[in-house]
Amino acid sequence: MELAILTDIVIIFAFSTAVNYLFTKIRIPTIIGYLLTGIVVGPSLLSIIQSPHEIEFMAEIGIILLMFTIGLEFSLNHLIKIRNIVFFGGFIQLVFTAGVTALFAHMYNMSWGSAVFVGFLTALSSTALVLKILQERGELTSNYGRTVVGILIFQDIILIPLILFTPMLGGQTADVGMKLIGMGSKTLFMGALVYLGNRWIMPRVLHLIALTKNQELFLMSILLVCLAVALLTSELGMSLAFGAFLGGLMISRSEYSQDAFSHLIPFKDTFTSFFFVSIGMLLDLSFVIDNIGLVLATVLLVIAIKMVVAGGTAFLLGHTFRGTVVVGLAMAQIGEFSFILAKTGQTYQILTDYYYQLFLSVTIVSMAASPFLIMISKPAANILLKLPIPDILVKGIFPLKEIEVPAMQNHIVLIGKDSRSLNLSRMASQMKLPYVSIIFDAAAARARQMKGEMVVYGDAMNEPILHKAYIEFAEIVVVSIGDAITAIGVIEKVRSLNKHAYIMVRSKHVSDIEDLYEMGADQVIPEEFKTAIEMFERILKKLLIPKGEIESAISHIRDDNYGIFREKEENSTFTLTDEIPDIEIVALKASNYPLFLGSSLKDLQLRKDFGLTVVAAKRGEKIFENPGSGFIFETDDVVYVLGKHEKIALLSAHFDKPDEDKYLVSSSV
Repeated sequence: MELAILTDIVIIFAFSTAVNYLFTKIRIPTIIGYLLTGIVVGPSLLSIIQSPHEIEFMAEIGIILLMFTIGLEFSLNHLIKIRNIVFFGGFIQLVFTAGVTALFAHMYNMSWGSAVFVGFLTALSSTALVLKILQERGELTSNYGRTVVGILIFQDIILIPLILFTPMLGGQTADVGMKLIGMGSKTLFMGALVYLGNRWIMPRVLHLIALTKNQELFLMSILLVCLAVALLTSELGMSLAFGAFLGGLMISRSEYSQDAFSHLIPFKDTFTSFFFVSIGMLLDLSFVIDNIGLVLATVLLVIAIKMVVAGGTAFLLGHTFRGTVVVGLAMAQIGEFSFILAKTGQTYQILTDYYYQLFLSVTIVSMAASPFLIMISKPAANILLKLPIPDILVKGIFPLKEIEVPAMQNHIVLIGKDSRSLNLSRMASQMKLPYVSIIFDAAAARARQMKGEMVVYGDAMNEPILHKAYIEFAEIVVVSIGDAITAIGVIEKVRSLNKHAYIMVRSKHVSDIEDLYEMGADQVIPEEFKTAIEMFERILKKLLIPKGEIESAISHIRDDNYGIFREKEENSTFTLTDEIPDIEIVALKASNYPLFLGSSLKDLQLRKDFGLTVVAAKRGEKIFENPGSGFIFETDDVVYVLGKHEKIALLSAHFDKPDEDKYLVSSSV
């Protein structure tokens, strides 16, 4: 038996490695590779798996670890914030999806009991599949990600009541009321346990364990929490996966939650792969081939119903048209918990063997289509927005108040709502640099507007939105959007309106960098290696390596490993300030230094009194290089001064203290 299990694991890993290597090359999601592996090694084709039940057990472990890491990332505070989404949004999505599906099923000559049951099967989406994709895309806590997670949590909670309700659909009377009351009390108990664990118990326990500095003990304690809470919820009649999610929430508030997350990632990814393989093994290819027309038609109908209902739910929750499309397509599949419910339906003879096989086929095909649907959701929304759609659908039922942006030029335009864009806007505000942000997220835009920021709400793919930010007059445009396809579209639009703007782009993946440059980006900043390079640069600085040598070393690293990272106009020459770190060149506005105005370089005696040299001055568009002693400063001049840090600071200190202004003048005469 042990050898049989080992043989099955080797077979699954071998097929998965080969298939996903090919799929990675042609940019097909790896989840599809796992599903295909299951179909190939399962009973439909090669039938070479000897211990399918053991594979299902490892798949269950994978789902437990996946849901545990989701809980770690999401946190109890996030869950409390989205309680309206969980209960209102989840209820609306479940009832309307089940209702519409039941009507279609009844039209297909099903009894009302069976039709309603099929509606419940269809209403549940794939928590494991969707959350894995959102986690990989870094969108779990995005505006639409929170809505998807909230609805999925409600579906996980409602699964047990649906199972309890199933016998009634089969014509059997049961004491459902008492069972529901019992389940409600158990749910309240788990809620209280999670709250206490999150607020007080787990932060203290993990801190004590961390003080031992024993990594094995830390990992063991994390796994203990994960599996123990999952087991407890299972004993109370809830799912293992939901229990694992609650276990993650218990730890999420601890300062060690990210350390726990990093420890579990390798285990989670490995075991989760078994889940998708096991799903693929369930597919009966002969049934699909014999009923191909019915299967495909049913898949399209299911996707359409779920997309419209989930999208409509998102609209009622305040999403814009773009958000409704993204949420709708993310939820447009039947989920793994429907398998559990379907088995219950078979037990009470609500679902015949034929309809069970049809259900399996439709579920697996819809799950296989999901990664592609999520991938195209944002581009699809952008295309649909070009159609004459009613304004209320475009802006949502809680439209944002329009802010009139004053005419701007030579300013910065920040496109995106992530933390990097937020930090850039803060720094620009502190430096009093003219900027405007473009954000396509109503909640994020509203929050930034309330703080007094200049924010244009809308899709940067649309020219009218770009015109509102005066993009044609912008000097610098920063595109900080995780999705490469959307970023490429934005760059193309920006470049068509402004040929001279300097466009900086954040890239999530190395493979997208070349495409971003080709579309007109001037500098692409990759996430994958940026941190490593910055750390190496700081190491060299700590070792007191000259700045010129540091930049040369970094340049060689980029040339050898990631040549396409280089800025288009990279300059490999070094200046005096590179080689002598104590020396810097700063730009001073003459208007901020009253004694500059009307004075000449000879009058100021900056070199004699402060050891500073004026290397250039800018007046309007004209640059005066190395101005002579007779050069007289005017109000709008920008003065470029070279010198040591402390000398420049001393100069500023003198001008910042009005009572010392006389001293500066007298010492300069």
